[in-house]
Amino acid sequence: MGNYINQLSEKLLLAVKMQENTLELKNTIAYINLNDLFSLLNTDNLKKAFWINIYNAFFQILRKEIKLGKNEIYTKKAIKIAQQNFSLDDIEHSILRRFRYKYSLGYLPNIFTPKLIKKLAVNEIDYRIHFALNCGAKSCPPIAFYTSERIEEQLETATLSFLETETTVNKTSKEIFISRLFLWFKADFGGMAGTRNILEEKLKINTQGFSIKYSKYSWEEDLDNYNF
Repeated sequence: MGNYINQLSEKLLLAVKMQENTLELKNTIAYINLNDLFSLLNTDNLKKAFWINIYNAFFQILRKEIKLGKNEIYTKKAIKIAQQNFSLDDIEHSILRRFRYKYSLGYLPNIFTPKLIKKLAVNEIDYRIHFALNCGAKSCPPIAFYTSERIEEQLETATLSFLETETTVNKTSKEIFISRLFLWFKADFGGMAGTRNILEEKLKINTQGFSIKYSKYSWEEDLDNYNF
């Protein structure tokens, strides 16, 4: 079993899915000991499992319970953890993407990142988190349940499933259509060369001679999109 902090994130996500009252769990998470947050989330796998679950749970909470709008929901520091206030952007871009500037395609760090966030951030960016975070849109990957013990396997499954669903190969026009996530977070995927490597490694397709195109992203709201 994982540590109690990871278990809390798992319980919260499950409670959100089951539409149970989350007040007690949110209060417990709000008053986690900050030193425990640092000491128990001491590997990238532990951090990824915790923060992915927290992100996916709180997106649903902020949208459905607090009724935050589609822009405010990302920037409002409405998530209380260890007596600190976080936004969804803090979790995604600063912690899970290691303080990347949101609008730089992943190429630039955010020089204004607080020390607290830097201390919580992962050591290495894992592009697979983009296939795990759900922002309530139709083109987002479905919400999965992540545990620190199985997160490698789970992220691989999420990645393969998303790529198979969102990738189209047109052999006639010699074009490969992929999710727009690859454009918005281009550096996370290793640029165009890295993108081609991912497609070849995960989907076993030869991209040589094919041009890469980005599909239109559907922002149509699609809450409660769970696959567990």
